[in-house]
Amino acid sequence: MKKVLLIVVLLNALLFGQSMRKNSQYSLFSDNKATMPGDAVTIIVVESTQASNSSETSSGRTSDIGFSASGTVNKTTIPKSEAGLGTSNDFKGSGSTRTNGMIRTKISAVVDTVLANGNLVIRGSKKISINGEDQIVNIKGVVRPIDILPDNSVYSYNISDAEITFEGSGLIDNAQKPGWLTKLFHWLF
Repeated sequence: MKKVLLIVVLLNALLFGQSMRKNSQYSLFSDNKATMPGDAVTIIVVESTQASNSSETSSGRTSDIGFSASGTVNKTTIPKSEAGLGTSNDFKGSGSTRTNGMIRTKISAVVDTVLANGNLVIRGSKKISINGEDQIVNIKGVVRPIDILPDNSVYSYNISDAEITFEGSGLIDNAQKPGWLTKLFHWLF
């Protein structure tokens, strides 16, 4: 009787067993993290870039050529003659550039593919429209599962091969672009 009961319990566990993944949100011992295609993960975008470049050049050249002759030949004085040539060339140039950028936002992404080594290819986008101005944030890259925090989020600096684009369109964007007549003159000249 005990053997039959044991066989029934084992068969029941095999046929109607529950997936660990299916019930992981109720587990006290595991976190519900993105691991499979279609799973969502929150990306915390914290990007700050600074770049500066400075250059200074200075060069100069000076040349002088001179000729002078005077004297006497058989008690006849040779008229005094002089010749001279001088050139000068001087150049000084300088330039500098400086760029600063900062983006802070949160965006939800979806696991697109799981690579052979277990890393996750993610993609996500977010569009915000305020008073006729559209802001679109796109993100894609590769995330290691170990970099996903217990709350199923990952910082953008932990994404390898990251491509983060931040685009805007609307009235302000249109006002910052040159008009068609200005574009024509720039094209011609």
